[in-house]
Amino acid sequence: MEITRLNKAVSVSPQLGLDDVAALAKSGFRSIICNRPDEEEGNHPRSAAVAAAAHNAGLQFAYVPAVAGAITDRDGEKMAAALADLPAPTLAYCRSGARSTKLAEMTRAASSPTPSLAAGTSRFDVVIVGGGSAGIATAASMLKRNRKISLAIIDPADDHYYQPGWTMVGGGAFSAEFTHRRERDLIPDRAQWVKSAAASFDPDRNIVTTADGKDIHYDVLIVCPGIKLDWAAIKGLPETLGKNGVTSNYRFDLAPYTYRLVKSLTGGTALFTQPPMPIKCAGAPQKAMYLSCSRWERTGVLDNIDVQFHNAGAVLFGVKEYVPALMEYVERYNAHLKLESRLVAVDGPGQIATFEQKQGDVTETVEVGFDMIHVVPPQTAPDFIRSSPLAAESGFVDVDQATLRHTRYANIFALGDACSAPNAKTMAAVRKQAPVVAVNALAALDGKPPVADYDGYGSCPLTVERGKVVLAEFGYGGKLLPSFPNWLIDGTRPSRLSWLLKDTILPPVYWHGMLKGREWMVKPHRIGAE
Repeated sequence: MEITRLNKAVSVSPQLGLDDVAALAKSGFRSIICNRPDEEEGNHPRSAAVAAAAHNAGLQFAYVPAVAGAITDRDGEKMAAALADLPAPTLAYCRSGARSTKLAEMTRAASSPTPSLAAGTSRFDVVIVGGGSAGIATAASMLKRNRKISLAIIDPADDHYYQPGWTMVGGGAFSAEFTHRRERDLIPDRAQWVKSAAASFDPDRNIVTTADGKDIHYDVLIVCPGIKLDWAAIKGLPETLGKNGVTSNYRFDLAPYTYRLVKSLTGGTALFTQPPMPIKCAGAPQKAMYLSCSRWERTGVLDNIDVQFHNAGAVLFGVKEYVPALMEYVERYNAHLKLESRLVAVDGPGQIATFEQKQGDVTETVEVGFDMIHVVPPQTAPDFIRSSPLAAESGFVDVDQATLRHTRYANIFALGDACSAPNAKTMAAVRKQAPVVAVNALAALDGKPPVADYDGYGSCPLTVERGKVVLAEFGYGGKLLPSFPNWLIDGTRPSRLSWLLKDTILPPVYWHGMLKGREWMVKPHRIGAE
């Protein structure tokens, strides 16, 4: 039995056997927490049996189940309550120990509030504008590399959302709450949270001014506040969102409405739209269509629904190598592909969408009735970025696309949706950008030039039907940048990454997965000639 001690009060371990319980009592533990749901697959003792063994050994027991990969704030609250009630030291267990560790960390974070600006200084080595995934990842990376720097994160939000998950909420795969966390639980240790919005920049004086009038001084500035969703750019849209069959997976509160519409629709017209680039997660507009069609196909109503995908762009997907695999599904679902068709107005009560469609050199205005419409709004740089000295002509923060350093200010960096680099604006891009910015910003603190480059990597995992994904991975200029190890692509040995690779499609090969016991076997199938 492998036990990891987290602190004086809590230790964690993988799955316990019934014979382990008495040994825990002899080693000094006074209580046990089970974090593994009884209904989870696998041959493991259920909680009632472990509870009985604990009682016989003189230990107290609590059952606090949490689903792997779907731990919520409520799970953390239940874990905190159990730890408060049980005598220490406590041993918590799950299948591998990972869930128990995560829950214990959530408990500690909740009991240790993040310091606010009022408790500290207004001058920092590093200031990060934006506490989303880009800001949090970069802060954590920098503080792991150099624990001595002072670092502040400026962000007014109480809530943090995993926005790529909203597409899956709209498809019925996730609950909305699964994509939500409290911001304070994610701010890294040793980072100071300035709970306000950034309002303006004075890069010549190294100052960020917040919405409540505070001047925050920095040596290095990192800008990653995300992108603005311009709902009002489509006439009539804001007032009808969430009713009249008008929805969008680009908002936390609307993604569940998408799934309700999909479940209830048994016939009629379903429209899916995509605005002009740039947008974040460029695969999400068509992924909403594929997930909806997949359900309609399974429930036997797809033939009764006129599915239309209106894309303001001239192609289905910007990297041509992935288009054939996607077109297979467009044709399979009998979806009508309308290219260079831009949504300009929505009449919710009348259920009429107005498009400007390019026909050669002529642009025509076309009205289309609908029973359901999934809208993706136009997107721009945030207003306070677009009007700042940091902005490029596009309105986004003007950076060198390799180093992600500002083109005019050597101590300013940007990443994520707000930077001007011509990569796809995806969470996968942030994953690769964050360590590049972290090491380059630390170099700038030392007065040194950048030491790392970003290659434009982005990824769109396009779920085209239940259990199958077209995994698009690419860099600047559409260069294919597969990230899987060669042995996995070659299928030379089994992998346990079933949660990631099940029926993944990788041009020019797509992979059908078959789960057998605990082994994950991958078999390649050609889509077309290489």
